Amino acid sequence: MPQHVPAPVEGDTAGCVEPVPPPGAVPGESPRRAPGAMGPQTLLIWLPLLLAAALWVSSLPHIGFRSMGEYGLLDRLPVTYYLSLLVLTAGFPAALRRAGTAPWWPALYCAGLLMALKGVPAVLYDSERYPWASKHDAVINHLLANGELRPGEGLSGNMSAYDQWPGFFTLNGGLVRALGAESAATYLNWAPIVLGLLMMPVLVLIYRTFSEDRRLVWTAVWIFQLANWVGQDYLAPQGLAYLLHLAVLAVVVRHFVRPGAAGRLRSRSWLDPAAAAVPPPTGTRQRAVCVVVLVPLIAAVNAVHQLTPVMLCVTLLAISLTRRYRNLGLLAVAGALMLAWDLTMGRPLFTETLGTLRDSLGQLTQNSRAGYAGQLTGAGPELAGRANVLMVLAVAALAGTALLLRRRLAHSALPLLLASVAPVPLFVVNDYGGEMLFRVYLFALPGAAFFAAAALVPAAGGTGAHRVRPAVRKVCAVALPVALVALLAGFMPSYYGKERMNYTPPAETALVTRTLDRAPEGSLILATTGSFPQALHRYDRLEHWFFAEQELPENVEMLKDPVGYLSTRLPPATTAYVILTRTQDVYTAGEGLLPPGGFAALTRDLTASPLFHVVERTGYGVVLRYDSP
Repeated sequence: MPQHVPAPVEGDTAGCVEPVPPPGAVPGESPRRAPGAMGPQTLLIWLPLLLAAALWVSSLPHIGFRSMGEYGLLDRLPVTYYLSLLVLTAGFPAALRRAGTAPWWPALYCAGLLMALKGVPAVLYDSERYPWASKHDAVINHLLANGELRPGEGLSGNMSAYDQWPGFFTLNGGLVRALGAESAATYLNWAPIVLGLLMMPVLVLIYRTFSEDRRLVWTAVWIFQLANWVGQDYLAPQGLAYLLHLAVLAVVVRHFVRPGAAGRLRSRSWLDPAAAAVPPPTGTRQRAVCVVVLVPLIAAVNAVHQLTPVMLCVTLLAISLTRRYRNLGLLAVAGALMLAWDLTMGRPLFTETLGTLRDSLGQLTQNSRAGYAGQLTGAGPELAGRANVLMVLAVAALAGTALLLRRRLAHSALPLLLASVAPVPLFVVNDYGGEMLFRVYLFALPGAAFFAAAALVPAAGGTGAHRVRPAVRKVCAVALPVALVALLAGFMPSYYGKERMNYTPPAETALVTRTLDRAPEGSLILATTGSFPQALHRYDRLEHWFFAEQELPENVEMLKDPVGYLSTRLPPATTAYVILTRTQDVYTAGEGLLPPGGFAALTRDLTASPLFHVVERTGYGVVLRYDSP
């Protein structure tokens, strides 16, 4: 009998012609070659990867990170760096063709993209990226030095939250000891790379639950990395808690399907050609075992971060709205663990937050603003702000396109869609210190990236009405690389446009450290903002007041008489030091906390006053001591 030749299953994103594979071959994949042989398609995958790596490495000595201007790193990165990103992007579609039989190729490209995008600070910087990240190093050092944290003790500078959610710092304290490192600062800049690599397999597990098309899966991972510009993957509790959150989500969508709940979603004839069938159902006993397995993960989320447990609970609630994942027991366990932590270890901050809800509840405009002032100033920050908005709109537009054009896929992946929409109502509750906008975007991103990829990678296979027309494949063959380049163009200013705020010269760090080491215990440290290096060094022995972290109109009023503003608010007989540094100048200007020239005027007025005496002045800042009259 003549052998049946299967119809093509995998689509070719680089063209519309689909050759019929020989019997026994995986449809859409290149024929297997003899071991050790390297065909033309393999070379087309290897060469861009190697060329991109060579261009990236050769660009490093020419990156002028110490002389950044208004545009941050954008105009300090050489042409070879940008070429490396373009070459990597050009090679990715070729790697996608082998995703079915050789998934390590797109995995290598995604890992390469992560390193290319976020590896420059890790390799080059001679100080901690993000000055405010030094406070996390300070907590770890305090824990190692004292062997304990004090959750019930009020600490200035908003540090009490770290003592009430200490899991992240305990883990890093053990890591510092295990590595024999001097402090967490030695590996701090590598956190985005490490967390990004750990997230990749978790995202793949989630995406594979809803799609069998590995091209779509790896494109979603690629888009997730390009769209993850919010800067929450540095060495901070949020980055670790987010990884744990995704791990819980992966287990839930794969192992909590209720029996008899899938219906026609188990029929391949009804599903989108790229959709995966619903995972096998689990009985009550199996789900109970899975809850027991998840309890340590959920408890770890609660020990690490205060907001992520809320995000996890609203996500589990949203998923429970589907008949497939209606598991109220798991939701009850997650809610109970969150409340147990909030009412014990986290009680001081929890009660304080409850007291502020009356003022913030329902204030959508206030809660959705970015930062304290919400008004970026300067060429680089303004460009970054516009790029942020455009990136959100671009990802939303792509995801919306998939929801409209691939409704069967959207229906089968409805739990992922609900998980992405779930955090949005939190805008009604609180502004989370001006960061709720970024957190909602971050937790919505995994699902948004999946559906954005579905708009760019056409369904492979299918018959009759489900078969994708050649014209659609032609459009997608062009749209995929164009969209990836566009997202890459948006990532760069979004992530590096404000980089001048994020890099601190070591000399400034040394100035601040000297000052805080010499300050008597109980001294009050004043600064415009806490976003400068070592701002909270010795935070358990010093008091802090970051007096410009308020609305711009209040700061404009303060600048009319800064000496009187500060001196009348300082307690009598207080030993106080004012630290004014270059990083504070850049940050307060870029974030719109102070008007143009405001920091210079503040520095001039304070240094000219007989109430404030200069202790030390360098090219990176000035330290003043307040003498009570």
